[in-house]
Amino acid sequence: MDRLQEAQGMMGRLMGDLPDELKSFAGFVKIAEKQGALDEKTKHLTLISLAVAFQCTWCIAIHTKGCVDAGASKDEILEAAMMAVVMGGGPKLMYMEVLYEELDKYFK
Repeated sequence: MDRLQEAQGMMGRLMGDLPDELKSFAGFVKIAEKQGALDEKTKHLTLISLAVAFQCTWCIAIHTKGCVDAGASKDEILEAAMMAVVMGGGPKLMYMEVLYEELDKYFK
């Protein structure tokens, strides 16, 4: 099972066990990610940087797809992710491998 499927499965389980909490969180995310002062692509590029910074493999999968869906190029995604490396050094650099695994699903 890939990371997106794992995340979706876990969210489904949470929806069954904690529907009010998950609906509230999902509503907040939807509002926060919509276009405002920053466009959606910029927000998704920020999220991919944060996903690498926090070393969350599932977040990297989710936000790589978000970047692609928002029209980000592979180069834009990689540059955004490298900002986490600038701030976090070697441990963040190693999570670029997870990002490449996800990018390979969208870019050949």
